[in-house]
Amino acid sequence: MTRANLVRVVLAFAVLAGSLYFALSQPARLGLDLRGGTQIVLETKDAPNVKADREATDRAKEVLERRVNALGVAESSMTRSGERRIIVELPDVQDPTQAASALGRTAQLTAHPVRPDPTAKPARGEQALPDEQGQPVLLGPPVLTGDGVESASAQFDAQGGTGWSVSIKFRGDGGRAWEKVTAEAACKSGHDRRVAFVLDGKVISSPSVTEQVACGVGITGGATQITGSFGPEEVKELSALIQGGSLPVPVQIIEQRVVGPTLGAEAIEASAWAAVIGVILTGLFIVFVYRLAGFLAAIALACYALISYAALVAIGATLTLPGLAGFVLAIGMAIDANVLAFERAREEYAHAPKRGLGSALTTGFTKAWSAIADSNITTLLAGGLLFFLASGPVKGFGVTLAIGVLGSLVSAMLLSRVLTEAVLSRRLVERHPALSGLNGVGRVRRWLDRRRPDLMRRRALWLSISGVAVVLAVTGIFARGLNFGVEFTGGRLVEYSTSRPVDIDTAREAVAKAGFPRAVVQESGRDDISVRTEKLDNAEVTRIQNALAERGGPTTKERDELIGPSLGDELRTKALIALAVALLVQLAYLAVRFRWSFGAGAVVAMFHDVALVTGVFAWLGKPIDGVFLAALLTVIGYSVNDSVVVFDRVRELWGERRDAPFAEVANLGALQTVPRTVNTGMGAVFILAALAILGGDSLTDFAIALLIGIGVGTYSSVFTATPLAVFFERFTKAPAPHAKKLQRPARRDPHDSGAVI
Repeated sequence: MTRANLVRVVLAFAVLAGSLYFALSQPARLGLDLRGGTQIVLETKDAPNVKADREATDRAKEVLERRVNALGVAESSMTRSGERRIIVELPDVQDPTQAASALGRTAQLTAHPVRPDPTAKPARGEQALPDEQGQPVLLGPPVLTGDGVESASAQFDAQGGTGWSVSIKFRGDGGRAWEKVTAEAACKSGHDRRVAFVLDGKVISSPSVTEQVACGVGITGGATQITGSFGPEEVKELSALIQGGSLPVPVQIIEQRVVGPTLGAEAIEASAWAAVIGVILTGLFIVFVYRLAGFLAAIALACYALISYAALVAIGATLTLPGLAGFVLAIGMAIDANVLAFERAREEYAHAPKRGLGSALTTGFTKAWSAIADSNITTLLAGGLLFFLASGPVKGFGVTLAIGVLGSLVSAMLLSRVLTEAVLSRRLVERHPALSGLNGVGRVRRWLDRRRPDLMRRRALWLSISGVAVVLAVTGIFARGLNFGVEFTGGRLVEYSTSRPVDIDTAREAVAKAGFPRAVVQESGRDDISVRTEKLDNAEVTRIQNALAERGGPTTKERDELIGPSLGDELRTKALIALAVALLVQLAYLAVRFRWSFGAGAVVAMFHDVALVTGVFAWLGKPIDGVFLAALLTVIGYSVNDSVVVFDRVRELWGERRDAPFAEVANLGALQTVPRTVNTGMGAVFILAALAILGGDSLTDFAIALLIGIGVGTYSSVFTATPLAVFFERFTKAPAPHAKKLQRPARRDPHDSGAVI
């Protein structure tokens, strides 16, 4: 065993051991749809200068969303109900009382200079308060408010001995105001050399300005720290309050209860079976195509599932049903790196069979690394930007996407490589190369190599077909409109109380039979049942009530309110900004790594895929909701990934054939990547078909969106992105890339020993 292989084996065992530890020791955090959680109902109150109307309540909801995100409660749901109420649903919250306390505080942060005589009568604008130690202090007028704070984060200083603290970064005039008040405090001595931070009328910290700060100079740099006797939970809550900002109007908690999951046990069980069946079918397909190498890759894929799940629970991610569906789909798409390596190994073995399977496999993994790295880096860039710039479920999707990409890299380039190189280099397999599945390039590739169809000669036809398809899709969007779900448009929330207890699955069945299969039905409190859906008139409310009465006896309506969207304007704006930045960064990366013409072709093809998926949903009248949003983001990643693989092969071939016309090289590159594209797509199709049949209403739409996306993505990588690159290449003067290929040893006569004198 070589040193490189030994290192890979050690790393593989370390990764699997660590993943097994986290998977067994850390419980998974389940979302509201799988487990339920805590529901808090807040009501906004009039302030002296602000009326608590719908606009003020929406602004308060945005502040509360930032607080919940800062508290680390992932996949939460927040909806305006009526004019003044906000319904907050927090999944898997261990201490709902603490969360309720943090949400209800007004968080009015101010900074005050400390006056010399604490016993003096407060003048106008001054106030006497006890400090954090309970000692009286006289505070001057506020010199800084929470509006001057840009960010706040919890930090722990073990070396300095200060313990937990809140690091604050100022914005606007906040930095200058802080510099001025600390410059004045630095000119004093003793307890007067302090600046007090007051939160909601209570002194939370009154630190002394250190002796290193000179009189009249102050603390510069636009940042500072709040120190004190803080514990980890206190400092986390404090930083969340400061980071979230001040509520425009006061809020009051009027109700707090436990709610059940939004999805029934039958739907969850059906989705689990769909996942199992899909994964098994994907594994069987890989074994059928690549035989022994495919069997070893299937084992590596099972390890990938373990690694990704362990990473999710290790970072405390909240698992929801759409998230789990995306996680299962990632298992199917994780075969991509294996397929790339195996197809290259097939080419190497066909070129030089005497060198053996082991050598062909090693070269295959080495040559496939460029395409694997480029496609995964573009996906990681998108996932990272969605995490840092977006919020809510879009941010959560960025986390799942990044973990899936990293897990697939470890699975394919480490685990799969260790297994296949260890087994396929055995003498038995070398003597019977047909067992490996790598002894030939496959029927499809042989047919393409023999016929060599010139697809790029008809590139105008393919681009015309793509253009017509986009026009039809856009026509559907404008003619029929997008059927935005309750998460985007709001709707109606009705709560019923039955005289006899009704099982929640029975209630869901009754509501579905009444004509509302997509309504969100969940337990509310001990015995009540809440129904949330869009476009519900009074007659339909009565129809649902009668349907529940058939199962639970006389039924009364406890609450009936119009609700706002849970995916509000801020989320949509942040999602669009994050997506735009992600696309620009991907385009820049592809332009640097390849050529600008390649990057432009990949991005335009991605827009083509997004438009077609959205247009099909518009024509079919399918709902546009959070699940569709996750599917659309997956389609974007798949589309760019597919195009990058094609362009990587085109770049390699062009480096070898610098004098050949680019259209001819692009055509050959597209043809050579067809087997990889088909095999990767089929791996995902099995799982999506199982989800579409067994996964329930919401996951059926998710699967349909992705099936359409994979179909158009496979088409566009060859018939849209590549012809566009040929077209754009006319306008570039950059020289063709140099060949980057492994040097094969020169062949010599079998009777030549190679010895020289």
